[in-house]
Amino acid sequence: MVLDGKKLAGEIKSQIREEVIRLKEKGIIPGLAVVIVGNDPASKVYVKNKKRACEEIGVYSEEVALREETTQDQLLQVISALNKDKKIHGILVQFPLPGHISSSAVTRAISPEKDVDCFNEYNLGKICSGEADIFPCTPFGIIEILRSNGIEIEGKTCTIVGRSNIVGKPLSLMMLSRNATVTVCHSKTKDIKKFCSQADILVSAVGKPKLISEDMVKKGATLIDVGINRLPDGKLCGDVDFERVKIKAEHITPVPGGVGPMTIAVLMKNLVKLAEKYDNK
Repeated sequence: MVLDGKKLAGEIKSQIREEVIRLKEKGIIPGLAVVIVGNDPASKVYVKNKKRACEEIGVYSEEVALREETTQDQLLQVISALNKDKKIHGILVQFPLPGHISSSAVTRAISPEKDVDCFNEYNLGKICSGEADIFPCTPFGIIEILRSNGIEIEGKTCTIVGRSNIVGKPLSLMMLSRNATVTVCHSKTKDIKKFCSQADILVSAVGKPKLISEDMVKKGATLIDVGINRLPDGKLCGDVDFERVKIKAEHITPVPGGVGPMTIAVLMKNLVKLAEKYDNK
């Protein structure tokens, strides 16, 4: 079964739209600020998609576009001003950043109360302690795909290929909190095939085209493909050899149309959650 992330994302945004109407009746308009530094083409597309999602659900958004030469201090000043801006409930800094800017310094500067991407160390710590109420968007989107399709996590063996701070590490904690048995593989793992072939749920998030082949997958497994890769012919593909693996897997996400749309949908969900918390202060 192919797991349609695009369709599910549309359903989630419809639900969020109702939440936004309810908040507006209380005089609260959720607001998202997206900060982009430089002219990375992919980043521009991602920012455009996020602004479109804001329009779809009826929330306020603003883009802060900064030059490639922007210094780290200048960027931190922008973030500081947004932290104080009452019409902004969520701040998102689009990655990657230019090499002269520290990503960790930037995520640390965003107020935990406005950290819509959930990259701030404080919010990541709440995931570790089991006290979080917002989550990093791609892992959250993966959990929502599994939950909405009735795919059990508790008691399952889960292998995650990739240990990034954005996907692999937080997803491993979120899977553990749902009582999965989790293995995280990375570039130094010996015999990745062994760990992948044992997984009930296999997640790949490394950005290598068709890394996960048919012989690495257990029959009846669930495959979640986070990778987005562009082939020489211009077509997009994931980390999973989709056509070969889909015959063996019970569930599989496509690329495009799988995890990607869900990431933006749950970003909107996080934004509304932050606005609701503001309402309850």
